[in-house]
Amino acid sequence: MLDVRDLSVSYGTIRAVRGISFTVGKGELVSLLGANGAGKSSTIKCIAGALKASGGTITLDGRDITAASPEQVVRAGLATVPETRDVFPDLTVSENLMLGAYIHRRDPAGNRENLDRLHTLFPRLAERAHQPAGTLSGGEQQMLVIARALMSRPGVLLLDEPSLGLAPAIVERIFEMIETLKKSGLTILLVEQNVNQALAVADRAYVMRLGAIVAAGTADEIRSTSDLSAHYLGG
Repeated sequence: MLDVRDLSVSYGTIRAVRGISFTVGKGELVSLLGANGAGKSSTIKCIAGALKASGGTITLDGRDITAASPEQVVRAGLATVPETRDVFPDLTVSENLMLGAYIHRRDPAGNRENLDRLHTLFPRLAERAHQPAGTLSGGEQQMLVIARALMSRPGVLLLDEPSLGLAPAIVERIFEMIETLKKSGLTILLVEQNVNQALAVADRAYVMRLGAIVAAGTADEIRSTSDLSAHYLGG
């Protein structure tokens, strides 16, 4: 579903991502691991169309999206949940969700069906449907931005640090939801610093350090890698 080849991302003269390659197969959950500054979020932003690649290609289900705008990327079937957990604070939970369905605005019946499914997956959002999104807790806002992305009916979902800043109990709930999405057949690329949580749900994983991929394999293979801590600690 997603094929990244020789991808480079630069900020002026600084190369944040250095010619990385990886794939995410249909129905797979692949984790992209690494410490702060490894280049994970730059990779996600580039795939999502928010940053332009300085080299390489990005292919989504056989379609080249390397130079696509964020709107074109969403229309091609890829949705992103950024690490910033941005909601429209003055709009209600329902209004936030319906903004995620904007590209399907001419299919109200399909949007209602999708909304009902997401209310089942995220019952807290159904309970707070008419509440301003800015009054939600951090965990509830994370649920909202994930659900809003899913309202676009993506074939591939990018999750950037979904556990960031959340209490352990909420993190457990978020990863239970991610596991449910995986079981539904959704293709997921998960960027995460929480190694144990990420590997527990992943089929495969890649480890980034200083803009490069330094390890790749199944979740079990990465978990058993003796120098995994070194990649995080800089050893």
